Amino acid sequence: MTPTLVRQHSSHAGAAPHVDRRARARDWSEIQERMLVPLYEAVYERLDVGGDTRMLGLGCGSGLALLMAAARGAAVTGVDSRSPELLALSRRRLATGTPEEPEASEGPRSPGTGGTRARAGAPRIVDGPPENAADPTAPAFTLVTAFEPTGCLAGDAEGLGALLARATPLAARGAAVVLAGWGPPERCATTSVLRVAAKLSDPLRATGSWRPALRDDLEEVAQRAGLRPDGSGRVACPFGYADTGSAVRGLLSTGLFDAAVEATDPEQVDKELTEALHPHQRPDGTVWMPNVFRYLIARVP
Repeated sequence: MTPTLVRQHSSHAGAAPHVDRRARARDWSEIQERMLVPLYEAVYERLDVGGDTRMLGLGCGSGLALLMAAARGAAVTGVDSRSPELLALSRRRLATGTPEEPEASEGPRSPGTGGTRARAGAPRIVDGPPENAADPTAPAFTLVTAFEPTGCLAGDAEGLGALLARATPLAARGAAVVLAGWGPPERCATTSVLRVAAKLSDPLRATGSWRPALRDDLEEVAQRAGLRPDGSGRVACPFGYADTGSAVRGLLSTGLFDAAVEATDPEQVDKELTEALHPHQRPDGTVWMPNVFRYLIARVP
């Protein structure tokens, strides 16, 4: 809110102190991850993901995007080196073919992820860098996704560029590479809440602290990776929560507030997050924040 949102789930190595990584992974998978379902659906529809697709999901986390692609018939492989807790959830999801049951809320649902269609191959979840996903006996990947939104943490673009450099050699010539990011700050209601992370992380404004998204973040990453842009789009991804407590847990699960927790303490971050969410609370107690996310489709030369 991401991953993405949402670069997100810093229940990974190097997370802030006092973080319960299992609880953080559970909050991500049950509360926050599904906020990006409209983004996944829009990309899959545009690229006609189906039985002929061999997809490599970078930073796959707890695997909802993989599950949705597999339900369309794609052969999916997910890689991630940050969080054993998230990967365990991803393996369980892909093995059963169903997402974990989310908390009740006003947020977007994930329809069609039950995995009822015939699949092109057994899903694979790989711990480590992208090259660990190489399979000399299988065809090259036709789709590479990096759905964890870039352009919201200092240094995240550089990290994504390095990840793509290791992943694109596994893709076929002309394969689609999808990058995702936050839309314009004025189109994202959550921006006002994320500014709490920037305020509290001062003076630790370095890699890992929040920053506003810039218009050409995705294009610059693609250019540095030697990819050819081939279209883009914007998708409405509202963040909806059953109550303020769920909203706080969901937003903390993104990892965007870890630098703030390190600079202050969890109680202060919770308090200021709750205050920042107050303008977005509706009379029935639910929290609703409209957002727009961008995606860029690029091609492997």
